[in-house]
Amino acid sequence: MSTEAEADARSVTEALVALRTRSPGAMDRLMPLVYEQLRRIAHGQMGLERAGHTLSTTGLVHEAYLRLVDQTQAQWQDRAQFFAIAAGAMRRILVDYARRHRAARRGGAALHVSVDDVEIAAPERAEAILSLDEALNRLSQLDERMAQVVECRFFGGLTEAETAAALDVSQRTVAREWAAARAWLFEELHGGAA
Repeated sequence: MSTEAEADARSVTEALVALRTRSPGAMDRLMPLVYEQLRRIAHGQMGLERAGHTLSTTGLVHEAYLRLVDQTQAQWQDRAQFFAIAAGAMRRILVDYARRHRAARRGGAALHVSVDDVEIAAPERAEAILSLDEALNRLSQLDERMAQVVECRFFGGLTEAETAAALDVSQRTVAREWAAARAWLFEELHGGAA
């Protein structure tokens, strides 16, 4: 990690500790430190949405941020943990949004949403998000950490290193579980069809 990245991680961690201890102004210090990363994550998710989608990147960031700071019992530790929890918040927002705005199928070509080597074919992104969410819920029953790896990597846009830090495991474990999770999801979502 570069010196600048280390300083950024330290600043976020300090702001999170201040937030955890309810220090005055902690929220004001945290927001500028995490906003661009949250926006980048949201932009990646929103880039997969259909044209004319009513939830904007900014809207997703703001809703995720509100959910994150509303967690009064959270024991914020560091930057990696914050962004892992942000990934979960964005997943829940997108799933909630997809459920509320599920429209009748209108035909046309299916949209392919890629989780690296796993593609989910669905008439709309909403259906793909719901399919992935259901599969992740089943995966979490089998292996909770593997589901968390997918949540961090896919919904949170975290790297293997950031995911490893967030989950307090080795980067090698993340790589292994990410590969296994993608294979499991492919099988689960496609029933073995290639």
